[in-house]
Amino acid sequence: MGFHTFDADRADNLEDESRFRYVSVDELLALFDPGPESTVADLGSGTGFYTDEIAPYADTVYAVDVQEAMHDHYREKGLPENVDPVTAEVGSLPFPDDHLDGAVSTMTYHEFATEPALAELRRVLAPGARLGVADWTAAGLGERGPPVGERFAAEEARAALDAAGFVVERAEDRRETFVCTAIA
Repeated sequence: MGFHTFDADRADNLEDESRFRYVSVDELLALFDPGPESTVADLGSGTGFYTDEIAPYADTVYAVDVQEAMHDHYREKGLPENVDPVTAEVGSLPFPDDHLDGAVSTMTYHEFATEPALAELRRVLAPGARLGVADWTAAGLGERGPPVGERFAAEEARAALDAAGFVVERAEDRRETFVCTAIA
């Protein structure tokens, strides 16, 4: 698998509203179901394209990305008041145990899906917290997104999340993407 990150020099491409045809805001929110008093993380937030959509539905949103340049772009665009950018890898999150009420990854699971990263994610999610994942599927044609060889299928994500101690409620491949909901 690939595990590359999106080129920050192409950050403006992440602001493309055609991304909603692969995962809508309503679908994304349904995957991890944040509450108005919840503390959640957007894993691989990039320029905040989806973070902006999540922010009205949570108390605190951590925009987690490995590239400070992405946070710089997000700051220039304008951060919602309840969004806090965090520069970190998913495998090394700066949160205490059981800190998050939920987390979501939109088109970034393939960038961090390792045993250590999933174990770290499990550590920072409170018991019963929901993880929502929408990403490019290995079962897709690869017309958009990363090369097919860098993607995971829904069942691969299910197996990896099961091994990390999550209870997977839903994992399904679609035409170009997969979605997954897991409980910590």
